[in-house]
Amino acid sequence: MIIPAEAPVCPPHPDMPASVIDEYNEARSIFARSPRAAVALLRLAIQKLMPELGEKGDNINGDIKSLVAKGLPVQVQQAFDFCRVVGNNAVHPGEINLNDTPEMGQHLFSMINFIVEDQITRPKQIAELYAQLPESARAAVEKRDA
Repeated sequence: MIIPAEAPVCPPHPDMPASVIDEYNEARSIFARSPRAAVALLRLAIQKLMPELGEKGDNINGDIKSLVAKGLPVQVQQAFDFCRVVGNNAVHPGEINLNDTPEMGQHLFSMINFIVEDQITRPKQIAELYAQLPESARAAVEKRDA
């Protein structure tokens, strides 16, 4: 390729799992030429993200329901549902026409990065900080919560 494809969307979050990043980057590479195809790839990326979050990855809607039952924050649930609905409409045209509103596809890239930040990066950062507490303090917390 002499001239790289234009990617008018945000790059993948640094903590995006390797199992998801290929679809995300492929979607970035084609978004300018085909927002619908890019969004369809992002729907696949969301499906591949679900097992990384402890879900089956067979049914996005069912996985979201399971995450909600486990205490998923409302904002993250809405981000997931945004991705699910926009992604579904890319492969099964409905009320959203991505050729008329490519910004919906751009928002999808942002939503996926938001989900990764909330569900992967923040827990990792908190766990790293918590691990720095003295062993006696962590034991006291475990005793309290038992």
